[in-house]
Amino acid sequence: MKKPTKSFEIALSALAAAFAAGFLMLGTLNPFLLATGYLVATFALMVPLSKDFVWGSLLAFLAAGLIALPVALWKIVPYAVFFGLHPIVNYLQKKYVKRTPFKALCLIGKAVWFDLSMWLSFFVLTVMAGMPFPDVIVRFFYYIVFLGGTLFFVVYDVMIFFCQRSADMAVRRIRR
Repeated sequence: MKKPTKSFEIALSALAAAFAAGFLMLGTLNPFLLATGYLVATFALMVPLSKDFVWGSLLAFLAAGLIALPVALWKIVPYAVFFGLHPIVNYLQKKYVKRTPFKALCLIGKAVWFDLSMWLSFFVLTVMAGMPFPDVIVRFFYYIVFLGGTLFFVVYDVMIFFCQRSADMAVRRIRR
């Protein structure tokens, strides 16, 4: 099989960046679309990774964040601190971490990263963006993030690995 050219990497990364930025900007319309925008942007960044374009995916992450920044402003923070980088970290973990104890350490580290990024995102979205949250969430925030968020993250991380595998199979059909 022929090695993909740099122009193919740039084109695939540009499509991923445009798709991610579009959904991040669409996510500013309401809170449900905001969460959907983060997830679809995460899935878009998996496309360059399917062809082993790590730098292309990293540049797509940066480009999507910068393109969506004027529209989304503070609402881009969860994408910038976690959701955009998570597929790249998972790819690097899958490629370089082979032993089970190190995989467990990676999972613990990523769970702490997720919890801290959700704490930062909550602070930024409430204080800077002025997004209202129900009183129940505000009152029990630390329990929700550090207990429920950690349990949610374990399932989310496994599902993202499965989504990357699905993206790999879909993009494998592209001959370049």
